[in-house]
Amino acid sequence: MTAGPATSTLDLGVIGNAAAAALVDRNASIVWMCAPRMDGDPVFCSLLRNGDQGEGAWTISLERLAHSEQRYLRNTAIIETILTDDDGSRLRITDFAPRFKSAGRIFRPQMIVRLVEPIEGSPRMTMRVRPLHDYGAAVPDTTRGTSHIRYLLGDQVLRLTTNAPVEFIERSRPFLVDRPYAFLLGPDERLSEGPVQLARRFLEETQDYWFEWVRYLSVPIDYQDVVIRSAITLKLCSNEETGGIVAALTTSIPEYGASGRTWDYRFCWLRDSYFTVKALNLLGATKTMEDYLAYVSNIAASSPDGYLQPLFGLGLERRVDEVIVDGLPGYRGYGPVRRGNAAYTQVQNDGYGSVILAITQCFFDERLPTMGGLALYERLERLGEQAANRWNQTDAGLWEFRTRGAIHTHSAIMCWAACDRLAKIGARLGLTKRTAYWRGHADRIHTGILEQAWNEELQSFVSSFGGKDLDASLLMIAELGFLPAHDPRFLATLHACEQHLRFGNHLYRYRTPDDFGEPETAFTACTFWLIDALARAGRHADARQIFEDVLSRRNHLGLLSEGLHVDTGELWGNFPQTYSMVGLIYAAMHLSRRWEDVL
Repeated sequence: MTAGPATSTLDLGVIGNAAAAALVDRNASIVWMCAPRMDGDPVFCSLLRNGDQGEGAWTISLERLAHSEQRYLRNTAIIETILTDDDGSRLRITDFAPRFKSAGRIFRPQMIVRLVEPIEGSPRMTMRVRPLHDYGAAVPDTTRGTSHIRYLLGDQVLRLTTNAPVEFIERSRPFLVDRPYAFLLGPDERLSEGPVQLARRFLEETQDYWFEWVRYLSVPIDYQDVVIRSAITLKLCSNEETGGIVAALTTSIPEYGASGRTWDYRFCWLRDSYFTVKALNLLGATKTMEDYLAYVSNIAASSPDGYLQPLFGLGLERRVDEVIVDGLPGYRGYGPVRRGNAAYTQVQNDGYGSVILAITQCFFDERLPTMGGLALYERLERLGEQAANRWNQTDAGLWEFRTRGAIHTHSAIMCWAACDRLAKIGARLGLTKRTAYWRGHADRIHTGILEQAWNEELQSFVSSFGGKDLDASLLMIAELGFLPAHDPRFLATLHACEQHLRFGNHLYRYRTPDDFGEPETAFTACTFWLIDALARAGRHADARQIFEDVLSRRNHLGLLSEGLHVDTGELWGNFPQTYSMVGLIYAAMHLSRRWEDVL
C-alpha cells in the first residue's frame, strides 16, 4: 500500500484480550479504543474525527513513508505492520493486548503493547500519542516521569511506559530507531520489568496462548483460515468478566454515507444470542460459549415477570440512554455520532425466542460442567409466557423501526420457537405436563402464523401479518425449524426474497423505505441467511458462489463490518460486526467438504 492522505476507512485490524480492544489501521495508527470497557469512553477516537490523525489517535509515522504491509501473525490476535520509507529503511510494529495463563487464571489487563523494531536501514520515527476523553471533547492533562507519561482522562488514568526518550514522545519529535523500543499503555502502575523485556515476554506468552486456543477449535477442512480468524475476532468482541459479547466495537459508523443511520453497537442484543451460541458450539469454543450462556441466563433471571428489553450493557446495564455526541464529527464527517441506543426502550418480541433458543444448549450439551435443571427451566417459562401472549402483538421488529410498528412475522416465529423449545426441554427433563402445555402453545402459534403471515397473491410469507412486503428474516424459517426446507411454502418464499431483495450476490434486509428512506447497502448477515437457505434447499453451488463473493469483500485482514455497498463493494457500518463474523463461521462450517471425504 502506498502512503496517501489520511482518510477514514474500515481497512482496520482488531487487537484485544477479551477486556481491552483497539482498532489499528494499515499504517499502524490506533484509531479507536474505549476504556475502561469496550463500551466506555473512546480515548482513541480519530476514526470518528473525519480521518484526523492528530488528536484522538496513537500514530507511528516514518519520514517519507513509501509503503506499508500488514498481517496478523498466524492464528493469533497480534498484528504486525512493516513501514518502509523512500530510502528503503524499514520499521516493524507489533501490536497486541496481553492474554495468557498466569497463576492459575487468565491474565488480561486493560493494556495495549506496541513493540517497534528497526529491520533495515536507519528509519526515523515520529510517535504521537494523543488520547482524548469525554467523547472527543477534552484534551487530557499529563504528568511525566523518567520513563512514563500519565494521561489524566476524566475519572481514569492511563500510563504509557517506554524505554524510548520520553521527551521525544511527549513532544512528538522525530528520532532515529536504532534499537527496539517498547510502549505499554495501561493501568497507572509501575512495571515489574524493563519495557522491552516485559513486552517481549508478553508477546511470547500471548502468542503461545492463541496457538493453544486455536489448537482446540473444531474447524472444517475448507475455509480454515476464515473460521480461525472469525473465531478469534468473536473472542475479541467478548468481555470475559461478564460473558457479554458486543454487536461491534464501534459506534456510529454509518450504514452508508449521509444516511443518518448511525447507531451505537457496543451493547449486547438478545437476538444475537442464538446464532452466537450456535457458532461457538460449532467451533467447540465451550468456555466462551459457557460464559456467554451465563450472561444470557443472568438476563433471564433478572426479569421477575419475564419481560425482556432488546439489549443490555456489557455489565447487564438496563439503561443505555441515547445521546448525540457533539465532540466528534463522525466517520468521514458523516454524523451524528451517538452514545447509547434508544432501541433498549422498544418492544421487540423476538427476544424471548432468542434467549430460550440459546439457553436450550444448557439442557442438551453434556460438555458443560453445569447442566440446566428445573430451576433454570422455570425461569425460562416466565419468558415463554411472555412469548405465548405477545406472538400476535405489534412491535418494532428486529429491524428496530423507530416510528412505526406491526405484527412482524419474524417476531411471531421467534415466539413460536420459544414455546417449541420449552416443550422439547420439558421432554428432556421428563416433565410430561409442562411438555404438553408448551406444545399446545407452540401448535396454536404455528397455526396462527401460517394463516396470517402467508400472502396468497405473492405466494410467499411476508414481513408482517396481512402485509405485502418482504424482508430477509423470512429466510430463517427453515433454520429455526418452523417449516422444513423442502416445504413448498419455504421454497416459494426463498424465490420471492431472491426476486425482491437480492442484488447480485448480496441481499438487502428490505427495500421498503423506512424512517430514513430506502436502504442503500446490503446487510451482510442477511446474505449469510440467504447462503444458509440455499444450502438447505439443496442449491449448494449457488450458496458457495455467494459465499466466495462475500469472502472477497473482507478487508485485508479478513474482517467484515455490518454491510457493504453493492455497487462499490465498500464496507460500511459498525466494525467488526460480530453477526457477520458468526455468519462466516456458520457458512464455512456448512459449505465445507467433510474431512473424511478428503483425507
